Amino acid sequence: MMRLISIALDKSKVVDWESYPFTVPAVRAINKIEVRSRMLFFVGENGSGKSTLLEAIAGHYGFGPEGGNRNTQFASTETLSSIDPLRKALRLAFSKRTGKGFYLRAESFFNLATYVDNLGVAWAYGGTSLHNQSHGESFFAILENRIESSGLYMMDEPEAALSPQRQLAMLAMLHDIARNSEEIQFIIATHSPILLAYPGAQILSFDDGAIREISYRETQAYQIMNGFMSSPELYLHHLLREDQHSLFSNDVD
Repeated sequence: MMRLISIALDKSKVVDWESYPFTVPAVRAINKIEVRSRMLFFVGENGSGKSTLLEAIAGHYGFGPEGGNRNTQFASTETLSSIDPLRKALRLAFSKRTGKGFYLRAESFFNLATYVDNLGVAWAYGGTSLHNQSHGESFFAILENRIESSGLYMMDEPEAALSPQRQLAMLAMLHDIARNSEEIQFIIATHSPILLAYPGAQILSFDDGAIREISYRETQAYQIMNGFMSSPELYLHHLLREDQHSLFSNDVD
């Protein structure tokens, strides 16, 4: 069975602890992470290190730094060089490593879509240019056409392009694929309380300067959304303290 079973940091391979990404507390604190589920989520505030580690794992596995599979090797930013020290220091243990999979990175999705068009391989993504679809449609085109029955699939904030309804559809799609194959695994960095609700998922929090496993209801995404939906007036009362008339008035001095 293809599966990532642990993520570790070989501290003897770290050249400079005072340079990025080792200045990120959660990254700096990595020892050994046991992966016990085929659905692994990374959660945490912006800047907590979840996307940083995801990128390094993707690079270690051989995926292109801006998304795609092992054959997609392009970089229009400094992503590769900035993450490279962590990639080199990572130690990933697999029950079996096939090299199959895909890395979907919301931040550089436009660059990936352009790369696909320039190569003339839109046929592998549903037959329509990713640029000629809405953001959500193009994301779903990748999910529907690039996820096979085996491999390691990594996604960085896929909810950025998906409506709540589409996020539910994504959950159903991933579940349908996973239950029909034991040769597939997902690692997803997300803020979505919908995606995080996947049954049996392992959730790792990067907040508070360490990586620790938490339950679904312990995630900030769930707690904030649940609290807001239960009592939006209370939240808005504390958030919007300024006089509303002064915020929207067209009066001039």
